[in-house]
Order: sequence, then C-alpha cells, then structure tokens
Amino acid sequence: MTHDPAGDAIKALITRNNTKILLIVMDGVGGMRTGQFPQTELESARTPNLDKWARRASLGRAIPAARGVTVGSGPGHLSLFGYNPLLPEHEIGRGVLEAAGIDYRLPPNGVAARGNFATLDKDGNITDRRAGRIPTPEAKPVLEKMQKAVAEPIEGVTVKVMPVKEYRFALVFEGEGIGADLYDTDPQKTGVPSLDPKAKIDTPENAKMVRVATQAIKQMRAAIADEPKANGFNLRGFAKDPGLETFESRFGLRSAAIATYPLYRGVASLCGMDVVKTGDTIASEFETLKQIWNDYDFFFLHIKKTDAMGEDGNRDGKIRIIEEADKAMIALDELKPDVLIITGDHSTPPPMKSHSFHPVPFLLASELCDIDAGTRFTETECDKGTFGTFPSWEIMQLALAHAGRLMKFGS
Repeated sequence: MTHDPAGDAIKALITRNNTKILLIVMDGVGGMRTGQFPQTELESARTPNLDKWARRASLGRAIPAARGVTVGSGPGHLSLFGYNPLLPEHEIGRGVLEAAGIDYRLPPNGVAARGNFATLDKDGNITDRRAGRIPTPEAKPVLEKMQKAVAEPIEGVTVKVMPVKEYRFALVFEGEGIGADLYDTDPQKTGVPSLDPKAKIDTPENAKMVRVATQAIKQMRAAIADEPKANGFNLRGFAKDPGLETFESRFGLRSAAIATYPLYRGVASLCGMDVVKTGDTIASEFETLKQIWNDYDFFFLHIKKTDAMGEDGNRDGKIRIIEEADKAMIALDELKPDVLIITGDHSTPPPMKSHSFHPVPFLLASELCDIDAGTRFTETECDKGTFGTFPSWEIMQLALAHAGRLMKFGS
C-alpha cells in the first residue's frame, strides 16, 4: 500500500488551539472563457461579499488530482479534506458515498453502487441520463417497484434499493464472496443503451458480482419498464468501504459538515465528520452554521447548485446561484472565522455541461495570510494570487498553518 509521505510529518506538527476554520465549497464553481462568453460566471456575477474577502486574502488555483485530470465529486472532496485521492487507500467508490450519505454504513461483505434513473426510448436507448431530474416523491414509488422485484436473494446475496434524492438512489448488495471491481453501466451519453455489468479484474468474487448484478438489473428494469420517465437506470461506482483514517485523527480538529445533498454528507461521514441536519436552501445552511459555531473547530459547508447549473449548461442559472451564495455570506461578518477558505471540488463550465479539468479558484483569508494582488474571487484574479496553482490536498495543511495549528518543523 502506498502512503502520503507528508502525512505523518504534518501530523507530528499539529498543535491545538481555539481557532475556527471554515471551508465553503461552491461545487463546480470554476468556469472557462469562450469566444461567445469572454467572462466566466464568477467574473460576470455581482459578488460584493466574496470580493471583500478576496481583498484581504491569499488567492490561487487548486487542482483536485493532477493536471488535466477531471475528478468526480467523491475524490474532489476527499482532496479538499486533505486525503490525496490518487493514493489507493483513499479511493472511495461513488456507491459507498451514496450509502453513507443516507446514514447507511456498509458491512464488510457489502458492495454499493450509485444509481441514476434514466429515460429510455422504445429501442432501449437513453434519451435522458437523469430522467428529467424527477423529484424525490415521484422517485419513491418507482424504487418500491424495484425493491419488490429483488425481494428474494440472488445466489445468496440480498439486494437493497435505497432512496437518496431526486433521480439518485443507492443499490446495496450484501453477501459472501462478492467483489467490487466492476465497470459502470452508465455510458455517459445519450442515444445508446446502458452497458452490461463487466468485471475490471477476472476473479471469482467479481464474476459472482457480475452475475448477481446482471440478474438484479434485469428484474428491476422489467418492473419499471412502463414508467413514463424513470423507465431505466444506470449504475456507477461499485465499491466497498475502504475504512479511512478519521479527520480528527489526521488533523486534530473536531469537525462538522453542512450539506443538503447526500453524497457530500456521505464523504464527510466517511471521514468521521459530524453531519449536521440543515435545510434545503443556501440561507438555511448558513443559519445552521451560526447555530453550531461554538461546538466545533472545523466546518465544511457545501453549496450544490453551482455544479447542477453548470451540468445543465445554464450559465445564467450558475451566475444566479453564485450571487445567492454571495448574499448569504454576509453571515461571515458576524462569525469572523479565524481561517476562511472558499473554493470548489472541481470546475463545471456550462459550455462543457460536465465536470472539467480546469483549476479551481481558491481563496484563503486569515490574520496570517499574505494579502496579494487579487481583488475579486474570479479565475483571472485568482491567477494573480500568492498560492499559484497547487494540489487541493495541500489545503488542509495551509488551513492548519494559517490557524496557528502547526509547530515548526525541525530545530
């Protein structure tokens, strides 16, 4: 097993104090300039609060994994939390994150996959990979049909269909002798059918998992074939729980997570953070932050819809969400975090309608930061910043340093 060479050295330097560290993640916040739109969404938005903090901060650009590599939300957030996502021991499949996000911890003999409802045409080809983003109440009866279709174990393996949110669900397999090294069934495009389960590595455990998954998919698809929107589904991220070192053990911080979507609650939970109940709006998340401010050292607050708007190609919508988040950040004037970090887990430019490899804008404000030339929280201004372009998994050690929580290294 490979290990992060800096991990133990940083841990040995940690000292505790009463400082508060706040990490605000605007999911998919980064954009890209085009001939049609020479300004990104951040550059086009009116963001007086973000810009106020930028003028008293050090800026830069963060790379979630490696240059040119596009990450999913799981590894993107792990990197922000100080776990190098390129290391094998930090690999978490999407299914595990979905299950953890609804407070279901996989047993050792469990394998989980994330499910996305999809709309299929009469030939079985995908016309909508998210089934029109059907709301949670519409998804519930469809999921009940699916669960009924797999009520009996398959080769001794039980199958659990668990609602997550909107068009998303978790599919959990529990039984002896099953592997998790399977490819996704999502072809990542429309106009083609879903892929069949296939093993990445030829082992008896993976072969059994392929047989079980194939049969379960067949039975569940037959049960929902008459649905008007969610008449199909795709599976991603087959995985087992890797057993991560906890965030407090790693960084000496009592931590809380505030997020409206299950996946982000899931990755925080797997890192050992306390996941706090909150409302569905950005404003309610900041209200929750105020309520728990005295109880923790580290706070992770997640804003989802910047990413959703980017994936939908909705530039105006992404600008609107950025401005809504900026308005809510007036609460920071009252809370006065000792270290404030604002960034994203990855970029989601509306022209691409997907996650991208573009470096993410990064802001760190603290009494100990080196105030630089950047005056706004935008891609252009962050390019002027002190931090330059750096890996996201270094963010936590920067946070600790700027909170006065790292002792000197060496004599």
